[in-house]
Amino acid sequence: MKKLKNKCPVKRYFSEQYIATVSDGELRLIIDEPYRTAYRRYLYIISHTYEYKDRKRNSSRHKASYDVTYMAYDMEGCPSDEQKQLFAQTFGNCRFLWNRMLSDYKKGIHRTPAQYKADPEMSWLKLSDSLALANVQLDLESAMSDYRSGNKGKPKFKKKGLCRDSYKTNCQYQNGKATITLADNILHLPKAGDIRVKCHRNIKDDGILKNVTVSHEPDGRWMFSVVYEYKRTETPVKPGVAEFLETGCANGLKVLGLDMSLPHLYVDSDGNAPTYTLTGRNGSIVSFDKHYRKLEPRIRKAQRELSRTKKHSRNHEKQALKVAKLHAKAKHQRHDFLRQIASRLAREYDIIGIEDLDMRAIKRSLRFGKSVSDNGWGLFVTYLEEACQKTGCLLLWVDKWFPSSKTCSHCGHVHKELQLSDRTYICPVCGHMMDRDNNAAINIRDEVINILLQYHMSEPAA
Repeated sequence: MKKLKNKCPVKRYFSEQYIATVSDGELRLIIDEPYRTAYRRYLYIISHTYEYKDRKRNSSRHKASYDVTYMAYDMEGCPSDEQKQLFAQTFGNCRFLWNRMLSDYKKGIHRTPAQYKADPEMSWLKLSDSLALANVQLDLESAMSDYRSGNKGKPKFKKKGLCRDSYKTNCQYQNGKATITLADNILHLPKAGDIRVKCHRNIKDDGILKNVTVSHEPDGRWMFSVVYEYKRTETPVKPGVAEFLETGCANGLKVLGLDMSLPHLYVDSDGNAPTYTLTGRNGSIVSFDKHYRKLEPRIRKAQRELSRTKKHSRNHEKQALKVAKLHAKAKHQRHDFLRQIASRLAREYDIIGIEDLDMRAIKRSLRFGKSVSDNGWGLFVTYLEEACQKTGCLLLWVDKWFPSSKTCSHCGHVHKELQLSDRTYICPVCGHMMDRDNNAAINIRDEVINILLQYHMSEPAA
């Protein structure tokens, strides 16, 4: 067993952790339970192999199994008018049951959805899918469990028009037949029947259909999220990383440092802003754009017209739909670009280093809220982590207190008097001049390399 030295930057996050010896190009990190969440966030990173403990969030849910993984396929559907009415009624029933169970829970009354349906005054709940109502109970128990543990706030009542219209139903297998099926772009759901959906991607084989979440988006689209279960397979690290783990030579590694930038999402250690080239379209180059800022004049005009209409009127509903479509367009454009650029980075590089930033604090400081939200840095990091897990790329977080912006990448001097308004870094010692974000990205890349080298040089514990 190898033990991390105190001088290693990774040591800042943990108190007692040991790393097993390298075997077959993979690393296994064994840590104490209090640091398990921190490990999964900050140190995914050196390993693709985990050691988990079963965890239950409520008394009704089965223990989580870490031998399997889940993949959700989101697709748009075209339900009929009767099916739309059934879905709307199910949304209302789930919302009513949540409020009723939460109210009774506060009074010390614990009842199941079946007991509510047995009440003659609430017999209309039988018109909805029984598993949709059962998931309401599971969600409420999970919310109360998270509230008691201090992870989240107290559960609140739901109001029509202000909460999300959705429900989840599970697939049951009886005598070899499934209650939910998906074949030839036809999704079969209990109570609703067959629904034509748009499968924009091929579904992986050897999967077991587990559940479907039906949701009605504010822009009027009906979305169906179909979840499949697959056996978990370990993704081997890239050859360059495997060679480094064996020899300790980092010369062949393709390492990239990313520094968050409000105007450009990020600036990498090569001095480039996020762009990618479309194949099959004459090599068109797609660059980062402020999607909400670009549509903001149209959104402002549409919202002004909405404020002049009479509430709950037909014109109000049509104008509200126009506003929702503009917001949805900005959201979809942002999500598509972030996912595209994240997957391309994970495929191209062996190791990617980023800063552990507190996005909530950045939003509240210096009126950066709208610009930070329009960038979507937090969502980009999520997509990047998912892409790294699939491709074998290592993603390493650098401590947020590491002075990446104030350190000179040429001589190492820390310029403590550097202000946020100084967009060009000028070293007072060596006179090195460079773009501020590019200088920070180079420092992040060098810090990531130092972390890996210090780990490899750590001596076995006595």
